Amino acid sequence: MHFFENNEFFIDEKVQFIKMSNEYKVYNKNGEQIGIVKQKLSGGQTALRLILNKTMLPFVLNINDSTGNTLITIKRGWTWWTSKITILDPTGRILGFIKQKIRFFKPTFKVLNPQMQEVGVITGDWKAWNFEIKDLGGNVIGNINKKWAGITKELFTTADKYIVSIRPEYPHEMNKVIILSAAITIDMVLKESK
Repeated sequence: MHFFENNEFFIDEKVQFIKMSNEYKVYNKNGEQIGIVKQKLSGGQTALRLILNKTMLPFVLNINDSTGNTLITIKRGWTWWTSKITILDPTGRILGFIKQKIRFFKPTFKVLNPQMQEVGVITGDWKAWNFEIKDLGGNVIGNINKKWAGITKELFTTADKYIVSIRPEYPHEMNKVIILSAAITIDMVLKESK
């Protein structure tokens, strides 16, 4: 099954003794690893992370399938206040954008298509780690949270593990790819913003 044909994604942050970059394993609802999200850092970026505030630094994340093929690249440039993140396919074509909005205690991410038209919004409570994904009509099409009662529950019990689910009936395939890319990387964006 193709990575984005799944409707549930279980995200598990890799534990590192000295953390210089972010890495997440991605599992399907059966507990099978279907991919990995890895942050790419140059030597210069690694050095800058030691002396500058991470919230302002650029980053690049790749979503790779289980064979190592890059499916999506997510990039953010230098930022001073809120993030604007670009989602690209493997050829470098822009698929969409994520715009972070500042709202006290309620992070909000607008998900935009290549024409900068809003296709969805992710809002929620970062302390409880409970987010709703809504379409333009305000309909809930998915969730991001840390609660799941499936057979792999034991794998997903710590603070660095969460579940992204999109309703199977959501019809817009390309919007789904953009929204899932945003949702899969929300942990890193919020942690870098703290």
